[in-house]
Amino acid sequence: MSITLAMLLAAQTGEAIAPQVPSPPAPPVVVGAPDAPATTPGDPDRTEAEVQRSSAAADVVVTARRRAEQAQNVPIPISVVGVKELDATGSFNVQRLQQLQPTLQFYSTNPRNSSVNIRGLGAPLGLTNDGIDQGVGVYIDQVYLSRVAAATLDFLDVQQIETLRGPQGTLYGKNTVAGAINITSRAPSFTFEGRAEVTVGNLEFKQAKASVSGPITDQVAIRLGLAATSRRGTVFNVATGNYVNEQDNVGLRTAILYKPSEDLSFTLAGDYSRQNPECCAQVFVRVGSTQRAANRQFDALAAALNYEPPSRDAFDRVTDLDADLNARNELGGLSLRGEYALGEGTLTSVTAYRFWKWLPANDRDFTGLPITTLSQNPTRQDQYTQEFRYAGEGKGFDYVVGLFGFYQDIHTTGTQRQGAAASRWLIAPPAGGCVAGSTALACDPSVLDGLTASNDIRLKNFSGAIFGKLNWNVTDQITLSPGARLNYDDKVGSYVSIVRDAAGNLVPYSGGTARQAAQRDAIQPQAFEDEAFRAWNATYDITASYKPSRDVLVYGTYAHTFKSGGLNLNGVPVVNGVVQTQLAQIDPEKVDHFELGAKTQFWDRRVTLNVTGYWTQISDYQAIVNNQSTSTLRGYLANAGKVRVRGVEADFSVRPSDRFTLYVNGAFSDAKYLDFENAPCPPERSGGPAAPIGSPGGAAGVPGAQSPVLCDISGQWLPGISKFAFSYGGEYNLPAQVFGNDGEAYVGIDANSRTKFSSNASRSIYTDIDGYTLANVRAGFRTDSGVNVFGWVRNAFDTEYYEVLATTPGNTGLIAGNVGDPRTYGLTVGLSF
Repeated sequence: MSITLAMLLAAQTGEAIAPQVPSPPAPPVVVGAPDAPATTPGDPDRTEAEVQRSSAAADVVVTARRRAEQAQNVPIPISVVGVKELDATGSFNVQRLQQLQPTLQFYSTNPRNSSVNIRGLGAPLGLTNDGIDQGVGVYIDQVYLSRVAAATLDFLDVQQIETLRGPQGTLYGKNTVAGAINITSRAPSFTFEGRAEVTVGNLEFKQAKASVSGPITDQVAIRLGLAATSRRGTVFNVATGNYVNEQDNVGLRTAILYKPSEDLSFTLAGDYSRQNPECCAQVFVRVGSTQRAANRQFDALAAALNYEPPSRDAFDRVTDLDADLNARNELGGLSLRGEYALGEGTLTSVTAYRFWKWLPANDRDFTGLPITTLSQNPTRQDQYTQEFRYAGEGKGFDYVVGLFGFYQDIHTTGTQRQGAAASRWLIAPPAGGCVAGSTALACDPSVLDGLTASNDIRLKNFSGAIFGKLNWNVTDQITLSPGARLNYDDKVGSYVSIVRDAAGNLVPYSGGTARQAAQRDAIQPQAFEDEAFRAWNATYDITASYKPSRDVLVYGTYAHTFKSGGLNLNGVPVVNGVVQTQLAQIDPEKVDHFELGAKTQFWDRRVTLNVTGYWTQISDYQAIVNNQSTSTLRGYLANAGKVRVRGVEADFSVRPSDRFTLYVNGAFSDAKYLDFENAPCPPERSGGPAAPIGSPGGAAGVPGAQSPVLCDISGQWLPGISKFAFSYGGEYNLPAQVFGNDGEAYVGIDANSRTKFSSNASRSIYTDIDGYTLANVRAGFRTDSGVNVFGWVRNAFDTEYYEVLATTPGNTGLIAGNVGDPRTYGLTVGLSF
């Protein structure tokens, strides 16, 4: 996604630029932003309106550096998407937004188990852990959101979204090593205005969005916004007769602006979002042979239990999950932002409270068998933040200094219960199999039926920082921008898992009967309390930029930064009854980042070409690992060697006339583990008898072969990122008149393509996802008065693709996955005034 896409698609709603408009278009509105300077490209044969439209990309105003400035003048790779593009492309959440931005990745099997990555970095794919920070910061109106679950909810009354690539921390409250998503809501207005949009489509899709703003007094203005989305599920559950994986979102936002003088303003904002779908089912995808004994692999176990999945073709979109499904997700809060013009700058204070409640129900055996009948981790989080920031300027320089404080309190109460088929599925049967009268543990359903783990997970997390950034204009063309951050983290957490059998008897950490040992192999009880991580960390960076002309900017950046350490709150190995609490702490990631970039415009700013090359190397990468000092095969979160991500990104756009626009954005990414010797093994090298420590084990995918305790995956791909990714599209319009209303008819297409990527922490032959292309088209009519009516088709060619593939518990070889949306279509009617 280019910073120019906001202008290329600008004609896609009633608020957009239209031909033959006598007044010039305004740049995106940013609270506190000065008017963008006028541009006067020098073609005397072009009208003033044409000049301003073609140069509009240069006037995209961003606040990436905590001051309002034109995006093309900021030496940071930024993608900007405005409200017009979000509406026209149906990008109403981060999952949709990623289709416009090749370097943004979003993966989710449910709102809690979600990750937002930039350039393949951010959070480990496949493991949610309360005890670590995200690598990508999500900010809404300058308030940091610590839970990525917010990314699954609808955007509420958004003005624009800036995606900053590369480490941030010397300008932003929370340190982030991969980048930041900066979401700006539409501000209260002292001029009465409003907008509304209604969409209907197939799969019973319904969406309504509306906002209204205006003055209460000469000094007070208010804004109200709401959004609601619902859609029938895309997967049919034959066990319940319901469609699952539906959408059911509601959100409300209000903001009050008090402006007692030109130098002082306060904005009080509150929001609430609720998501309550019957979700989230992963369907049968395939079976791949593991090293587990042949009679303990999926097909043999299914036959022994007289079970067959409802379909072995994932794109039949059917399942038979027999446990409850729910993904209730609530998020909201209050914020107070004050801005005061003080001296030669602006003093800003942002005070905020946020809450997040997660009330799930899952089927974690991924089948219609009663193996795991209850799996849920209800969570409550309360978050408080305070930021003070001063952005000032002097003769030949400007700067930002800030103080940031963050406190988070998380309480998760998880429950896992095994069912009547668990013993046969999880315990090795006798050589002759289960026959009448057998006393083998695998043949006795009562061994694991009703076995229940009650988990209590707590975290208290404080982070405080002082940070600053200086921009020193060495000459009219050369600027040096050093930055620094001093950060302190204090995390205290507990993990307690108590396991009882169906009769309520405690399962001991070690020892006991053979029956209890089998129960412990299914669910390991453990506990550690008041584990703490405390550390100081320093970050610094420097950017040098050179601007030889108005339309060319060249820059280079080096950043030495970190991702905060934390606690492993998903449990750690237990060896001979001893909980390995030394593995509860996770060291910070240490990051060295290099970047070179150029931002250019030519042909009277009708063409924009931005290119960035980067190299990021991380030591002590936070990942799922196995520990060589133990004989356990349990995966947990810890530090693992080195990772390197390098690549080239290019954003190109052209507007040869008012009638036609075109954009192409691409990314080449080389993302690898450089040193990862203690990784969990992929399914084809798991499930068999344990090989001696240090042994490579037997042949992959051969039943009964020995499985290594750990695997060296140095040189393998990082999960979730394609080597090549592109987004591209354009629009053509013509003057038209409908029912006596002057306007324009338009047709547009937006598409994205990506190559193969890995969907497993350790790359597996069973979980690579083939590349695919998605194309979305739209056609409609809009007027200068703000009416916009258009039809749309998403995934126009009905491409069959997977969003995520996952291995399932027990090393049976079952691979489950999330299938992407089929072709959808609908009609949108919008009005703004």
